[in-house]
Amino acid sequence: MSVDKKNLPSRHVTMGPERAPHRSYYYAMGLTKAQIKQPLVGVVTTWNEAAPCNIALGRQAQVAKKGVSAANGTPREFTTITVTDGIAMGHQGMKSSLVSREVIADSVELTVRGHCYDALVGLAGCDKSLPGLMMAMVRLNIPSVFMYGGSILPGKYQGKDVTVVDVFEGVGRYAAGSMSAQELEALEEVACPSAGSCGGQFTANTMACVSEAIGLALPGSAGAPAPYECRDQYAFESGRAVMELLKLGIRPRDIVTRKALENAAAVVAATGGSTNGALHLPAIAHECGIDFDLHEVGRIFRQTPYIADLKPGGKYVAKDMYEVGGVQIVMRELLEGGFLHGDCMTVTGKTMAENLKHVAFPEDQDVIYPVKKPISSTGGVVTLKGKLAPEGCIVKIAGMKNLQHTGPARCFDCEEDAFAAVEKKQYKAGDVIVIRYEGPKGGPGMREMLSTTAALYGQGVGDQVALITDGRFSGGTRGFCVGHVGPEAAVGGPIALLEDGDSITLDAEAGTIHVELSDAELETRRKRWQPRQTDYQSGTLWKYAQTVSSAEKGAVTHPGGQAETKGYWNS
Repeated sequence: MSVDKKNLPSRHVTMGPERAPHRSYYYAMGLTKAQIKQPLVGVVTTWNEAAPCNIALGRQAQVAKKGVSAANGTPREFTTITVTDGIAMGHQGMKSSLVSREVIADSVELTVRGHCYDALVGLAGCDKSLPGLMMAMVRLNIPSVFMYGGSILPGKYQGKDVTVVDVFEGVGRYAAGSMSAQELEALEEVACPSAGSCGGQFTANTMACVSEAIGLALPGSAGAPAPYECRDQYAFESGRAVMELLKLGIRPRDIVTRKALENAAAVVAATGGSTNGALHLPAIAHECGIDFDLHEVGRIFRQTPYIADLKPGGKYVAKDMYEVGGVQIVMRELLEGGFLHGDCMTVTGKTMAENLKHVAFPEDQDVIYPVKKPISSTGGVVTLKGKLAPEGCIVKIAGMKNLQHTGPARCFDCEEDAFAAVEKKQYKAGDVIVIRYEGPKGGPGMREMLSTTAALYGQGVGDQVALITDGRFSGGTRGFCVGHVGPEAAVGGPIALLEDGDSITLDAEAGTIHVELSDAELETRRKRWQPRQTDYQSGTLWKYAQTVSSAEKGAVTHPGGQAETKGYWNS
């Protein structure tokens, strides 16, 4: 069945005598008259040579285009940026990471608007590129299908599966004298053996699971590692599927509802996923005009059982979960247990329950546990709130044995100073390391702290020292590491008022974060506090700092769907 273009956006660039100049450009690129008359489908990837996360996306895009063409659409390929966290980590480059999410969404919006594309297939690899593309899809609200580029294969070192996080922790082991320079070099050479995104349940794989749970990706498409040829079939079917959505009139906001967001949050919790999910889900919701903030995400996290034993808190990597049936097994268990809404629409044109109807739980494996016998009854990620974080904060508890910690503050005003102190072991067991002025505005850019947290684990004190920050953590972080503390230091939040020695109590069971200071003492310190100027007084990071919201709301930079008066489709 063909699609009538008279009500599609591409009519503005392909129909009528006045569009002859526009059509001449398409003829210049080798399109036929028949192709110009078909719907124009953007096929966007975040392909680049910055990191292995992205290098398989170009190949997959070519196959997705074939799927579009086979279903009587005309694919138009384009690319957008990524900033790769693993390479940006531990230096000023990490300030660019979260900002790139907005740039990705904005650049896709501009490309689609400028060229009047009717539908979108998006393929992504690195952490922020997944939510960035999904945000663009729901912002534009044109028929869209998301596809993950796939995870990296696990490396092998001394007979064990390893990931890049083992290398980050190896840096700490080297500093502690428990790993030689030769051993560290041998580890770094084998940890990342193929194309694909980081192999544990870090941010990329977490958001890949979200893409299926939220309904924007074809069932099963999140699982296969990047080198596997079967990914090409998913790419082809994604191209076909977007044309079917166009015919059926199903658009992203029909799919990404409050219930779908709750499903996505449940899957993050059940897999012990990245704390960054609590930034990205509110941001995706914001594009739809749905208020789904950190506290809403935290409510779902706390009531969802943790059932997938994945790194960094567990034993297995993404490839292992794929081999036992993938995230569909997790979703099937959650649905059976009453933790998932089965009536949500998906890009298959069917509901979540219909998609999962024939999924069977695999026996004789311990990657995914039954809901009735979970690893823990509370999700692998939880939120905290209290005097030190009135807007809330978040911690990954997957794999943690001790869920309470009380200790004296050891304060640092940037990550570099904290990392230098950790390298020199200038801390004591029981300390609460505080890294502030690293929030969305104060960074600017809300850096991840994997270098510091991994160094602590590498030194063997990951379970003896806590860390809190108004910045973020990598999905690869483990231990009592509390991020997204809000209000952030840059706007005078309580974290800015801490001094060395202040007693801080963290309780992940009760969901609280407290500092032993009276309200009067906090007010006295607040009067002394002076705002700080960052070193970024021009350029993209300055511009980001002027508009970015708090982490509580997803660190978003525009009014969102609630303020929309005329959507792209109706332009």
